[in-house]
Amino acid sequence: MHTDPIADLLTRIRNSYNAHHEELSVSHSKMKESVVKILKEHGFIEDYETEEQGVFKILNIVLKDNVNDLTFRRVSKPGQRIYIKNTELKAVKSGLGLCILSTSKGLMTNSDAKKQKLGGELICEIY
Repeated sequence: MHTDPIADLLTRIRNSYNAHHEELSVSHSKMKESVVKILKEHGFIEDYETEEQGVFKILNIVLKDNVNDLTFRRVSKPGQRIYIKNTELKAVKSGLGLCILSTSKGLMTNSDAKKQKLGGELICEIY
């Protein structure tokens, strides 16, 4: 049983990069798919696709080659949720990284949330 599926996703991606794997498979959820979509849009992964295996869905993630020192940090956890206002949003690593927030309009990065003047739960930081 996974108590924190997003942390599990980020850990699997980090471990796959460290082990120099080309792809990985994780169980599907809408939240995981949204996180992976943002990672693809910003160039942290190569591609992803959903696959149905019976009644379950699987996310197949294709990783990029030659990625070094990529850090995935889970900020808001099931035991301690972290919420942030749009005025408190800052750049991660001087704009080289990004934050993923869960807002009232879905998951988005810190720069998109700042443009739309939205705050929300700070899911993770990637740099």
